[in-house]
Amino acid sequence: MRILHLLASPFWSGPAENIALLAQAQRALGHDVTVAVDRKRRDIAAEEPAVPRFQQLGLLDDGGLTLSVKSPPWELWSDLRALRRRTVDVVHAHFTHDHLVARWGTPKGAVRIRSIHAPRSLRSSLPEAAAYTVPASHLMEKLEGRHRPVQVLPALVDPMFEPAHDRKALRRTLGLEDTHLVGMISTFQQSRRHALGVEAFAAFRQQRPESRLVLVGDGALLEATRTQVSERGLTKQVTFAGYQQGADFAKWLQALDEVWILGLGNDWSARAAAQARACGVRVVAVNEGALPDLSDAKVEAPTVDAVVTAALSGATAGTRHPTNEQIARDILALYQKAAEPRR
Repeated sequence: MRILHLLASPFWSGPAENIALLAQAQRALGHDVTVAVDRKRRDIAAEEPAVPRFQQLGLLDDGGLTLSVKSPPWELWSDLRALRRRTVDVVHAHFTHDHLVARWGTPKGAVRIRSIHAPRSLRSSLPEAAAYTVPASHLMEKLEGRHRPVQVLPALVDPMFEPAHDRKALRRTLGLEDTHLVGMISTFQQSRRHALGVEAFAAFRQQRPESRLVLVGDGALLEATRTQVSERGLTKQVTFAGYQQGADFAKWLQALDEVWILGLGNDWSARAAAQARACGVRVVAVNEGALPDLSDAKVEAPTVDAVVTAALSGATAGTRHPTNEQIARDILALYQKAAEPRR
């Protein structure tokens, strides 16, 4: 099967990594898979660019698509014509711009699939597709009226996320104490609720005084969080690990006992929770996106008491997350179902 993924983003963030892992898994199953990304926006110093990553993985599409929301009408028209000339079986669109290009440019005989990565895309103007994916099971009902196959596309996990072989030694390497470590692993922004996490940790320590908090990431609210930690008298109990990526990020995650995920960004598949589970780290999370499907303990409301109650509950989920291969097989089956004649 010849599969073309469309991702109108120049950033290696949000759903980009999940799409790359899906494409890799599809390719490993014997299919011809490439990913087209935004080739127009280059001034993106604040974030890691996607082109080098997809190029390094051998997945970058060189079919001449600009695929940018910043394209003027003539470039958009050029993308439509370039896409129509492609020889593919599946055009898998991931963002709104991709779907618009695919709506008018899908080659004859190819099926058009749309992945919804956040609920804001679920609106009446959503273009038609042969099938859809959503990041969380509770969003499936939103597409029932379209009478098309709908399936959950869960978070895929890089193989480097696995339990630490020697967590005590790993903690020494990272300069961490060998005690109960709670972590938060996200950008410091309002939606991730670091302020709530710090307050909850202060309350949590009343029951678990030996515990330490590890904050991995950077962002606009980093300094405000440092100030809050200092004002709460927690400076010696909190480690700011900074921005980590790749294997370094995996090591910090492997060192933890549990992670608190108290809010989501623009990827509702809750990949961080899936990565934590793969590392054998307990997940305490709010009821957002796909987090309920990946949590060991659910935070019933974004309050200090609710976070502490969930963290102290000791609850662990018995369900296993599907492998990347199984997810890829399920999505390939969706493609085949979408290609069947409608009754």
